[in-house]
Amino acid sequence: MTLPRFIQIHSLVSYPAVLLNRDDAGLAKRVSYGGAVRTRVSSQCLKRHWRTAEDDWSLGNTGLELSVRSRAIFEYEIAPKVRQALPNVDADALDAVGKALSRAVYGDKADDPRKRQALLLGWPELKFLTAECIAVLRDNPDAAAAAKAAEAHFKGKDAKANFAAMKATAGSLAAGLEAALFGRMVTSDPSANTDAAIHVAHAFTVHEQESETDYFTVVDDLKNRDPEEDSGSAGIFDTELTSGLFYEYVVVDVPLLVSNITGCEPQDWAAAGVDRGLPAKVVEHLLHLIATISPGAKKGSTAPYAAASTLLIEAGSAQPRSLAKAFEKPVRATKDKSQGEAAQNALFETLGKFDGMYGKREARRFAALDGAASAALADGPLTVDDLGEWLREIIVSAEA
Repeated sequence: MTLPRFIQIHSLVSYPAVLLNRDDAGLAKRVSYGGAVRTRVSSQCLKRHWRTAEDDWSLGNTGLELSVRSRAIFEYEIAPKVRQALPNVDADALDAVGKALSRAVYGDKADDPRKRQALLLGWPELKFLTAECIAVLRDNPDAAAAAKAAEAHFKGKDAKANFAAMKATAGSLAAGLEAALFGRMVTSDPSANTDAAIHVAHAFTVHEQESETDYFTVVDDLKNRDPEEDSGSAGIFDTELTSGLFYEYVVVDVPLLVSNITGCEPQDWAAAGVDRGLPAKVVEHLLHLIATISPGAKKGSTAPYAAASTLLIEAGSAQPRSLAKAFEKPVRATKDKSQGEAAQNALFETLGKFDGMYGKREARRFAALDGAASAALADGPLTVDDLGEWLREIIVSAEA
């Protein structure tokens, strides 16, 4: 048995004719690796789609409070709720409270929402702040009094006590589940920062970039009714499309995840009195999201939906290490093996080489369409459901 201090999730997933993640020029993102240009999908893109997925394995179906990212929490969320609670609220008083709260949350330049940094806040925090705004306005209905009270409440001598009360009221997940998973930085209040428990690498193709420019036209359906007019297109356009087999790599810092969700100290995560059921459930959901949720621009014209063809899970206490080395030399299909089979073999062979150099220190399980294995993987392939159950069990028991 080994302590599952870190969980590493390696996956291979294949896409044809897609544009998964664009740069500022509208082209597929790229990275050079091993002397070859690869197609890339940013970690931000991957996390965004995992966060917003709506299937059975979504983060919302864990039963935990989620987070929302915005640079206008007062304008979009809090002010409408205040108007519902206080139908006769003075508009100037509401505006004064909103400015004081926004400056406390976004910093001193918050009066212009366009200059604010979008922050990740938990729904428990938003509910608490909404209640605080309602209380301030109920006790201070005119604009001058509301402005003075809000400044003291959110930025003055009372602010620290009020935000401490928010944390006490909302609990360890005040910032929401996404912040517990992927971290949060609040420049106006460093004490509100949360370290990320899930570390996500940028995905890249295991081979050289394969792309082409897709030339297409838009036809005017009504244009050919006029016999004097040609029946040509109403527009000519082009876009880049790529195909690729991507390697994705994710690391779960289990002690930090348990700490962020339950409120225990990270060093006590495996203690007998800590309930690890919810963190275990979250990791099970995360595995299914990694395996099945696809990023993708141009969904309507490329249907970029794919599921991982290979999943390799490692759990142990040794320092994590990516298996990207397997693809430093671009992988190519051969007469006898598809590109997917060749990449899977390269992944498992590299795992064995690392074992030969550093020793095997992790418990491992895998799922694979091709069912291949190696000496580094003693057990045969599992289903994705079985992998998820195994992850859940080893976190609850703190043993792998």
